[in-house]
Amino acid sequence: MSRAFLIVMDSVGCGGAPDAAEFGDAGANTLGHIAEACAAGAAEDGRSGPLRMPVLDRLGLGAAIRLASGVAAPGLGARPTGRWGAATEQSRGKDTPSGHWELAGQPVPWDWHYFPDTRPTFPPELAAEAARLAGTDGILGNEHASGTEIIARLGPEHLRTGWPICYTSADSVFQIAAHETAFGLDRLLQLCQALAPRLHAMRVGRVIARPFIGDPETGFTRTANRHDYACAPPGPTLLDRAEEARHPTHAIGKISDIFSGRGIGHSHKGKDDAALFDHLDRLAETAEDGALVFANFVEFDALYGHRRDVAGYARALEWFDARVGGFLPRLRPGDIAVFTADHGNDPTWRGTDHTRERVPVLIAGAGAGALGLLAFVDVGATVAAHLGLEPGAHGTDLMAK
Repeated sequence: MSRAFLIVMDSVGCGGAPDAAEFGDAGANTLGHIAEACAAGAAEDGRSGPLRMPVLDRLGLGAAIRLASGVAAPGLGARPTGRWGAATEQSRGKDTPSGHWELAGQPVPWDWHYFPDTRPTFPPELAAEAARLAGTDGILGNEHASGTEIIARLGPEHLRTGWPICYTSADSVFQIAAHETAFGLDRLLQLCQALAPRLHAMRVGRVIARPFIGDPETGFTRTANRHDYACAPPGPTLLDRAEEARHPTHAIGKISDIFSGRGIGHSHKGKDDAALFDHLDRLAETAEDGALVFANFVEFDALYGHRRDVAGYARALEWFDARVGGFLPRLRPGDIAVFTADHGNDPTWRGTDHTRERVPVLIAGAGAGALGLLAFVDVGATVAAHLGLEPGAHGTDLMAK
């Protein structure tokens, strides 16, 4: 029985979303603008020259960018040998849960709650509840902030008072940072888990535990023990249907957190994207017949998109492409690998938020040819059909066109 690998390159958008202007993102294009910056010599830190992604470009990456946005990305002009297209999201958001759930066949029927960019930003009763659950007299932060910046700024006061650092961003999130040893990792996770139902009832997408280590003299560093407490999807997803049909399911990276553990038989974590790709390579060799392997690679977004680091993002893309070149030969006859994204995060764009964009959809193992403009939900429908699952309520099998 054939297998399916659904691989999300977190935030690797390709521009052209028809409603981008409604989000203030008209003209944003993560891949297109990175390629242009590389070709112009404006992304030379740790790399040099035009953007080089020959493996994914042969599958149709450059063609997908042109289809989505009309941009001819420099260095990405190969004739496609895979199936390729560009997908448009219908959910009213540009966040991680919406993108992943919709790729898995379940659009989001509600609007997420976002906290205002004021100081303080959280309602007083919410801040008081966070402090009560933490067993402290108050919280620190209570603002919109970059995670690394607020830890550097408030870390010393956190160590002195023991109060958790609570902050948000342009995403629908409530984040809590605390020292992994002084405050305690288990205590931080318990705090986030206890607070999550209240935030989910407000339609806040995720409560995120952000543990860190260090001291004021040497500096503070976030650890790999981040944990997301996400809302449950609003209906059955591709993972639920695979599990119900007794297909093995494997989640790599944040997937288990994003789907609240639903439909996931095995979860594979790692300290960074390199470790996560090691899991993907291993599962290409060992995953059971009929398995669904669903992976998220987050560092494009977390390390480079939000920080508006064009050269770093380009380095990550080129590294990923090289790893894909080693992964594809591991697939068995009949397997498919689908490469896509959940939203954009254009590092050349204003601000530090995600950007509303179409995303590339590239399929290896299914022949060659254009898929055209499609919907996020069509990705999940196509994977379901490949695995012989019953169709869900949303989406069309692209291979049946």
